[in-house]
Amino acid sequence: MRVADEDRQLSANELKKLVLAAEVYRSRWDFELCELTSEAINRDVLQTFFKKAQQAGRMPGADESPERILEKLHLLKNNKLTHAAKFLFTKRHYIEVQAAVFAGKDKLTFLDIKKYKASLFELLENAENYIKEKMNWRVEFVDFKRIEIPEIPLKALREALVNSLIHRDYNNPKGNEIAIYRDRIEIYNPGTFPEGLTPEDYIKSRARSYLRNPLIAEIFYLTKDVEKWGSGLKRIYDECRTNGVKVQFNLVESGFVATFYRTDEKISPKTVEKTVEKTVEKILDSIRENPRVTIKELTKITGLSRRGIEWNLTKLKKEGKIRRVGPAKGGYWEVIEKD
Repeated sequence: MRVADEDRQLSANELKKLVLAAEVYRSRWDFELCELTSEAINRDVLQTFFKKAQQAGRMPGADESPERILEKLHLLKNNKLTHAAKFLFTKRHYIEVQAAVFAGKDKLTFLDIKKYKASLFELLENAENYIKEKMNWRVEFVDFKRIEIPEIPLKALREALVNSLIHRDYNNPKGNEIAIYRDRIEIYNPGTFPEGLTPEDYIKSRARSYLRNPLIAEIFYLTKDVEKWGSGLKRIYDECRTNGVKVQFNLVESGFVATFYRTDEKISPKTVEKTVEKTVEKILDSIRENPRVTIKELTKITGLSRRGIEWNLTKLKKEGKIRRVGPAKGGYWEVIEKD
C-alpha cells in the first residue's frame, strides 16, 4: 500500500512539473502592445482575412473599419497594435521564410533559393506556392477530366506550414525554413515542444494543446486555417498515410522539423511542364471566350480546385499575362496579348 501511495505521489509531481512547464511555454506576449500604430497595417491583407473569416462563419458581422476589426480581435488598443497584429498584418518585423531546392540529399548544392518577408498570411501563401511550384505532379484522368495530383498531399503541406507559423518562437529571430531535397521536403520552425511532450503524444491524441502564441492561433482559427487545437500533427499524419506518403516529425535542438518523403515514382519534368502549360492555356482561352468567367466555372473547365485556380490566376497576373479590370465583383478579366 505504501508503494502504491508513493507511485501515486510521483505521478502527481510529474504532472505538476508538466503543467508548470506548459505554462512557461504558453505566454501572452502576443497580447502586449508594440510600438506600431494602425497605420502600419496592410489593409488589403486585413480585408482578405476579414472576408475569409466571414465566409468560414467564424466572424459574423457587417463590413467595418480596419480599426474596429482590429479592436474586436484584441489586436489594437489606444491605436497601438499588439505584437500579434504586427506579425499578422504588417511586414515591419524580423520574421522571414527561406525556401530552397537542393540538387541532392544534402545542402551542398542548391538549385534555387528565395527569401520572403511579409505578413504571416502572405508568408503562408508564399511558402505554399513555392512548394507547389517546385514539387512533382502527376496526371490522372477521371470521368474524362484531367486531374493534377501532387506527390505530397496539399492539405498536409498547408497544415504543416500553418503549424510552423503558429507554434514558432517569436522571441527567436531565426526564420522558418523550407528545404526541398531530391528525396524529401522539410519544413522547419524555430519552436520547441512543451517539456515532456513529443510529436507522438499529439498523433495519438494523448496530449492537450498548449498554445505558445494564443492570439495568433486564434486569428488563423477564424479563417479555418486551423480547425482544432492540438490536432494538426494527427491530421498531417492521417492525410499522408491515406495517400501513401511517409512523414516524420522530429524535435531538434533549435526547433521542430516536419519531413515529407517524396515518391520514388519518376515523373518527367517535361511531362509536368506540358501539363501545366495546357492548364494555363485552358484558363487563358476561357478568359478570351468569356472575360467574366468565374473561378467556379474555371474549376469545372480545368478540373482544378478553387485554390488551384486562384494560384494560377495570381501567377498569370504577376507574369503580366492577364489583368483584372474593375472590382472583384462586377469586373472582368483581360488577356494581355503580346506582339
